Amino acid sequence: MNIACPLIFTLAFASCAAQAKDDAKLEIAADKTEKAAVPKLKPATQENVIVYKEAGRYGGWPANHGLWQWGDELVAGFTSTWHKQTTTDHRIDRTKPSYEIQARSLDGGKTWKTEENVPFADRTKEAKPAPLTVPLDFTAPDFALMFRFGGLHAGPSWFYTSLDRCKTWQGPYSFAVEGGERICTRTDLIVLGKQDCLMFGSCAKKNDGKEGSVFCARTTDGGVNWKLVSLIGPEPMEGGYAIMPSSLRLTDGTLLTTIRRSDPKVSGFIEAWRSGDLGKTWTFTGKAATGIGGNPPALMQLHDGRVAVTYGFRHKPSGMRASISADGGVTWGPQIVLREDGYDGDLGYPRSLVRPDGRVLTVYYFNGPKEDDRAIEGTFWTAPQL
Repeated sequence: MNIACPLIFTLAFASCAAQAKDDAKLEIAADKTEKAAVPKLKPATQENVIVYKEAGRYGGWPANHGLWQWGDELVAGFTSTWHKQTTTDHRIDRTKPSYEIQARSLDGGKTWKTEENVPFADRTKEAKPAPLTVPLDFTAPDFALMFRFGGLHAGPSWFYTSLDRCKTWQGPYSFAVEGGERICTRTDLIVLGKQDCLMFGSCAKKNDGKEGSVFCARTTDGGVNWKLVSLIGPEPMEGGYAIMPSSLRLTDGTLLTTIRRSDPKVSGFIEAWRSGDLGKTWTFTGKAATGIGGNPPALMQLHDGRVAVTYGFRHKPSGMRASISADGGVTWGPQIVLREDGYDGDLGYPRSLVRPDGRVLTVYYFNGPKEDDRAIEGTFWTAPQL
């Protein structure tokens, strides 16, 4: 059975100082326009908020960091760098440094305050990772965990932990998976017990040595050691990838994971996989979203039992979308447009959680209405009845 815990585990990895390299696959070439025939829905309710916005700056990639909540106290991690106008890359100035920071809300996500004094803010000053020796308690009430990674295709990866709602961080701790190699991963966790936890992440493919396979690993000693449970799905072909999983455990014990996928000459899509044996074997159930232009999923279970996945939509009209399944990820309904007012497709990378009132909060990086508006924003929304 699941262990009840006030912490919503929507965890992700923060990258190195050259953070923007993480999303090297910016699939918005030629700013393609969506096919008009695609059916779409609207949320029952929707409200947008600003998490981080500064003139001349660029906020990016919450999916590489994390989003946590303890009642009305929320923390979101993201990258802060400088904006630069371009049409062939992320709209950033690569001659200037990037910093990994976080923002905190004490009113349920309505207003946010930036916190920059964190030990992983500046990659050039970050300490060398050391092995974890004291087991973690994954069920501790104010616990949080965040991973970081080095090179895209070879890693390594490491992590930080917090026992006080992200006010202070311990680490960095080195990370390795027995039976896995070249791990460069953002991740999410499914807590099974006090020292028992599953993690889902990305590693390099064998056919071309590049980032692109998803795995499941498990620790039963509080994170001191991790062992490979399985690779999820077949290895993508050369030039394709499977990365950035987002996972949860359904009420019947079934695991559901959604994965960012791409194949050569095919616009990005999101796959869904289910496991009935705690990740040892997996069954492909279909695509939760197609033609989105390359963006990771953020998966959550709604109060009514349905599951929802959110993602950025990088083609025109660019914005944020969601898909909903009423049968545990076996089938998925039409895309739900949370917003489609983006200036261009350099957006998305969401993290999502369900608030106590049943609304979903999705946090992502966004742009518009002006070209130089590059912010971290959030959307509170309620799922429609399909």
